[in-house]
Amino acid sequence: MGVRIMGTEKRYCSICAWRENCQKRYSIVTDASGCVRCLDYSRDLSIKEKDIDAAERACRES
Repeated sequence: MGVRIMGTEKRYCSICAWRENCQKRYSIVTDASGCVRCLDYSRDLSIKEKDIDAAERACRES
């Protein structure tokens, strides 16, 4: 399960479990909000939603 913000699931290369070994990283199709459309996407469960929320808040504030 991905991060849920305003009812939509967020999928980013940076939170994918395969990001370290991915050969198509950042070159796949994304939607208007930057979410990836990748059949190989799998959420890295070691990254907690609260950590992602905090990172998103920090990005918005800077």
